[in-house]
Amino acid sequence: MRVHFIAIGGSAMHNIALAVQAAGHEVTGSDDQIFEPSRGRLRAAGLLPATDGWHPDRLDDSIDVVVLGMHARQDNPELHRAQLLGLNIQSYPEFLRACNADATRVVIGGSHGKTTITSMLLHTMRDQRIQTNFMVGAQLDGFDRMVEIDPSHLWCVLEGDEYLSSPIDRRPKFFWYGAHYTLLTGIAWDHINVFPNEENYTLQFDQYLRTLESNAKVVWCEEDPKLQQVIARCERDDLEFIPYRTPNCEPDATGAMRVSFEDGSQLTTQLVGTHNVQNLAGARALAHAMGIAHDDFDHSIATFEGAARRLETIHDAPGFTVFRDFAHAPSKVRATVDGVKASYPNRTVTAVLELHTFSSLNKAFLPTYANTLDGADEAVVFYDPNVLEHKGMPALEPSFVREAFGHPDSLKIFTSASELHDYVQCLAPQNRTLLLMSSGWFGNAEWSW
Repeated sequence: MRVHFIAIGGSAMHNIALAVQAAGHEVTGSDDQIFEPSRGRLRAAGLLPATDGWHPDRLDDSIDVVVLGMHARQDNPELHRAQLLGLNIQSYPEFLRACNADATRVVIGGSHGKTTITSMLLHTMRDQRIQTNFMVGAQLDGFDRMVEIDPSHLWCVLEGDEYLSSPIDRRPKFFWYGAHYTLLTGIAWDHINVFPNEENYTLQFDQYLRTLESNAKVVWCEEDPKLQQVIARCERDDLEFIPYRTPNCEPDATGAMRVSFEDGSQLTTQLVGTHNVQNLAGARALAHAMGIAHDDFDHSIATFEGAARRLETIHDAPGFTVFRDFAHAPSKVRATVDGVKASYPNRTVTAVLELHTFSSLNKAFLPTYANTLDGADEAVVFYDPNVLEHKGMPALEPSFVREAFGHPDSLKIFTSASELHDYVQCLAPQNRTLLLMSSGWFGNAEWSW
């Protein structure tokens, strides 16, 4: 099979391309911009396009599938060429579904915690020697890629994203997967550029339940009020709903978290924050629904160290710890800040948030961040005016940002990456925990501790 990737440089797209090549198929692709680590990984596999840009002349009727990434636009010249040739054009979730048509599909969805729970489940299955295909949104220790495609595997674990499938397919990605088992973490409005209000965003989860396979099992967090409403109004009587909630937990003398479950079992984890304990409980409930015994899960999860950029420890010294986290939506920011403060109650917690996504830079959406940084002792927000200009968005005044966060006086605002870098590097590294939150890279700042 020959597969061509339009926008091969994306985080998911390049990993899928690598997995397709590893499965023995011919892979080609193109992109107008490819950054690290995608660039180096594609080069090592011999898949890096010779030149950046779009090359419609390279498409012909020998291509079996064209996988279209979200980075491409509707007027992409390669897409136009593929349409003229009548080629089979698929979004990457449609392609993943086709590759796993005969597998038992497990989908982790919700507005937050998806990558962490998917990572926990994959870690457990690997430790229990259960082979599975997968797609996860972060690099994991012990896994060469973020995607695995092997037709001999009986399971497939997929991180389920509610964002659009492709530029020409405006359905949420997780609609495609047809899950036999699914987990929903919670619902908190995001992606204002696609879902203009909270009601429209929540509706996607109502519709998602309609896409599940017959007699599917739905593991869900019963502490989430929006999710409670979605589950209550679901009209499918063939689905089995399995609730979970945050178990009792408390840090021990070493800083590790001791977790006590309702079945009487206990475990100790290095995960930080009660939100991650909630994620652990969800992964445990999902694994059990899939047939993995609680004892086996507890044994395996003891060695789980987390996923890249999900409360990832990037520096740890006596009295000074630095975390990097992907948190960017309001619910994620609040949970991460509160979780870190609860784990380090006697330290000064400095929370630094970059506004990088379309939603977070949108004036209509910014007020949903109100009080999300209240759990920190020191709060900092950074945004780059050049990013606003690049996205075609109006400028943001620092005073408006302060008001939106509910910190009219104490919130520090930076619009220069170099000034932010200097401020952060000059923070006293005594009795402090520093939390860096962004789906971007803080203007490519290079930290040194």
